Amino acid sequence: MRYLLYGVLLAFSAGVAQAKSQIVLHAVGLESQYANVMAQIGGPYVEVRAIEDNPNADPHEFELSPGVARLLHGADVVVANGLGYDSWADKLLAGGKATVISAQAVRHLPASTPNPHLWYSPATMPAVARAVAAAYAAKDPDHANAYWRNEQAFVASLTPWNKALAGIKAHYAGAKVAVSEPVADYLLQAAGLSIATPFSLQAAVMNGTDPAPQDVSAQQALLSTGKVRVFVYNQQVTDALTTSFRAIAHKAGLPVLGVYELMPPSAKTYQNWMLQTTRALAQALAARQ
Repeated sequence: MRYLLYGVLLAFSAGVAQAKSQIVLHAVGLESQYANVMAQIGGPYVEVRAIEDNPNADPHEFELSPGVARLLHGADVVVANGLGYDSWADKLLAGGKATVISAQAVRHLPASTPNPHLWYSPATMPAVARAVAAAYAAKDPDHANAYWRNEQAFVASLTPWNKALAGIKAHYAGAKVAVSEPVADYLLQAAGLSIATPFSLQAAVMNGTDPAPQDVSAQQALLSTGKVRVFVYNQQVTDALTTSFRAIAHKAGLPVLGVYELMPPSAKTYQNWMLQTTRALAQALAARQ
């Protein structure tokens, strides 16, 4: 048994060494969801790291460190969200060797776009994946075919999510929902739902400013009087106001769906995360008769 175990360890070590020897490029996703997609496209030839990857931390309170600066300095390809969401990296990336891909740029969105949570839109990651595959192929032509095959496989793997969104739209198109902030708004809109919460309230919560009293009153009425089917709540970033909204929803018997800004490690892949969230949304909608 001892010799067998030793042999297994040797085989494992050899496998790890072989995998490392295949690495050609180093890439960074500023948020974990982008890093996950980058890793799926890169396969064994790209080592991918994420900067913001803790779904239990407020991404708006991210603090830059020397280690992060070194990581970005050594990267061949970097994916950022844009729209000011990760502007802390702009100066570090300017003039560097990395090919920088912005989700905002590949979506051709103006800087005035009010909701920066682009990864919840079904249109975002296919565009990001194409740009990533192109960047990898340009820097590592020897494995270009592999990168493009992986890109095609990734896009195909989004089909269950798109079908789940279409299923909600077929059954609940126009149904009203309330939200604490615009984290999952793109997903809700893709599912054909109507977001009743004033966007001015959503923006205030997102930006950490005080919302207008009339907006707070309107939100409280939505939650307490049964005018919406679901309350979608950003469980990654909370404060006294959003916690009070959740309490009102619970008291009224309104289904509450918690969402994250950063991909939870338990989701394993971006597409699984989006599919799980959409299925949970469908269950919440069905629970409100």
